[in-house]
Amino acid sequence: MEPIFVLSLLGAGIFLLLILGAPMKPLRFIGQGAIRLLIGALFLFFLNAFGSLFDYQLPINIMTASVSGFLGIPGIIALIIIDMSVLP
Repeated sequence: MEPIFVLSLLGAGIFLLLILGAPMKPLRFIGQGAIRLLIGALFLFFLNAFGSLFDYQLPINIMTASVSGFLGIPGIIALIIIDMSVLP
């Protein structure tokens, strides 16, 4: 997929979830989780874009996106450490 398309899709998803919101509490909880998941995928996308300079990449899947989305920068650091120590 093209990087512009991925960024546009993530930006549109975050924008819609932030603007429309969810009127009910369960939907709001699911919406906040989806926003964190999208932000985590965006973090990993930028990590892979910057990591390509050093020939380093982390896969973007549901698990890595959720870890980086819910834990933030410490989660990304933990994923890098796990990737370097477990998968040499």
